[in-house]
Amino acid sequence: MNLLTTVMLITILLSIILALVSFWMPQMSPDPEKLSPYECGFDPLGSARLPFSLRFFLVAILFLLFDLEIALLLPLPWGIQLTHPTSTFLWASLVLALLTLGLIYEWLQGGLEWAE
Repeated sequence: MNLLTTVMLITILLSIILALVSFWMPQMSPDPEKLSPYECGFDPLGSARLPFSLRFFLVAILFLLFDLEIALLLPLPWGIQLTHPTSTFLWASLVLALLTLGLIYEWLQGGLEWAE
C-alpha cells in the first residue's frame, strides 16, 4: 500500500470509530433541570411583561459595531501592496478614530454604566 491509501484508511477508520463511540458515550439520563425550557435567563412560566433594560441592546450594538470594525480592518496589512497604500491607511485610521471618538463620547455620557 502506498502512503495515500494508508492515510485514507486510517482517516476513515478513525472517523467510524469516533462516530460509533459518540453514540455510546453521552449520558442519556436527563434530569428535570435539563428538561426545563430556558429563555435568555427569564422564567418562562412567569409574566411575559417583565421590564427589560435597554442597556443590553446598547452593549450588543457596541459589540456588533466593534466586531464589524475588526472585520473591516482585518485585510489592512495587505493594503501595503496597493498602488496608493497611504490613502488606504488614511481611510482606515479615519474610521478607527471616528469609532474611538464615539466610544469615548458614549463612555463620558454614562451610557456604559450599569448602575443608575
